[in-house]
Amino acid sequence: MRTAHFLAPDDFDGWRHAARALAIERVPPGEVVWQIEGAPADLFAGEAQAHEVPAGANLTVPRGFIDLAQNAILHRDPERFGLLYALLLRLQDNSKLLEDRADPQVRRAEELAKAVRRDIHKMRAFLRFREVAEGEETRFVAWFEPEHHIVRANARFFVNRFAALAWSILTPALSLHWDGALREGPGAERGDAPQDDPVEALWASYYASIFNPARVKIGAMLKEMPKKYWKNMPETALVPQLIAGAQAREARMIEAARAQPGDNLQAAWEALRDEGKGCTRCPLYKPATQMVFGEGPVDAPLMFVGEQPGDQEDLAGRPFVGPAGQLFDRALGEAGVDRARAYVTNAVKHFKFEPRGKRRIHAKADTGEIDACRWWIEQERLLLRPKVTVMLGATAARSLLGRAVTIGRERGRAFELAEGGTGWITVHPSFLLRIEEQSRAEEEYARFVADLRAAAALAG
Repeated sequence: MRTAHFLAPDDFDGWRHAARALAIERVPPGEVVWQIEGAPADLFAGEAQAHEVPAGANLTVPRGFIDLAQNAILHRDPERFGLLYALLLRLQDNSKLLEDRADPQVRRAEELAKAVRRDIHKMRAFLRFREVAEGEETRFVAWFEPEHHIVRANARFFVNRFAALAWSILTPALSLHWDGALREGPGAERGDAPQDDPVEALWASYYASIFNPARVKIGAMLKEMPKKYWKNMPETALVPQLIAGAQAREARMIEAARAQPGDNLQAAWEALRDEGKGCTRCPLYKPATQMVFGEGPVDAPLMFVGEQPGDQEDLAGRPFVGPAGQLFDRALGEAGVDRARAYVTNAVKHFKFEPRGKRRIHAKADTGEIDACRWWIEQERLLLRPKVTVMLGATAARSLLGRAVTIGRERGRAFELAEGGTGWITVHPSFLLRIEEQSRAEEEYARFVADLRAAAALAG
């Protein structure tokens, strides 16, 4: 037996180094014991081995396996290390293995990765900070109980989003602390976190405004926000009374809906939009004219997410009104999609540009700016719950999926989003405007129209 050892349950680099050395030697999965440092040793395991990779040895895997393993390794299933190692070995003989979704090991690994992605989303969506005084300074402290080993993997998200604040995230296994540098501490208990915060009334009011039992049934809501997360969120104290009164309110709302359909949801969307006007989450708000929020019906089954506003959008305060927007409208029409019945927004809400004389030249948003703005797109999707979300370009896909995306590889296929609904990726219409060769431009435009038509068909 060989013992593969690494530092922590979420130590992907340690697992990868050990797995690579073992796979090069073709050690069978059944002869490897995966040992986390500090865990009780297996009495039947052999002496621990150093995982040195022979000079000149080569091992190749598709990029999709790295993405899959990085997520699946964070799951609590103790069999995950052996499962991924078995897949790694099999990929050496069959590079197309991951395309076989019926394969039991591939299917199990994808189930683990999906559960982890959902847990990552839950932490980002349901974690709430409470203000704590530290002498003359202020710290924001939050408590969360993750289901899987996602805390370190989520650290960069919170650093980017709240870089200007001093904060701590307490969890049972470990704690994160940020005050300009990220530190890790031991696990904590629920009682170590503050219990009350003056802003909780604001959260509760907002939550009550979006709780529409005529549109969001109790079972669906509880599935989206399981009870295990309620203790982390002040607004969930309202849930029992909301559920208790839901039947009566639903009857009243059915009557009111005939005269004023969607008023509650529309009011919540307007409150979110108005809050966005004061956004200072990243430096882009300083030179921009205004925040450009999404627009469209709040019950739209189809949501289009672009990359960021351009010069004309920044001045008009509306998404997709410039040259790319005009091409987008034409393609929607040819695809049989009525823009007035779709919701259109951007991943980044402020215009990023470089001044050149009197002109403002579009500049690509960086990862920090995308992450800082993700809260808004998440809230838009939470309110609308679109059946299909179409990501137009790499920035939009990076925002919604939380990872870099190669459009050519992932374009034109439906996939399930971690927070619900179907995802669909295609190019941004500005890409089409940059193609100089007419024949290629026409070909790519036809592909774009086909992508829009297929996404619309998914949305029904």
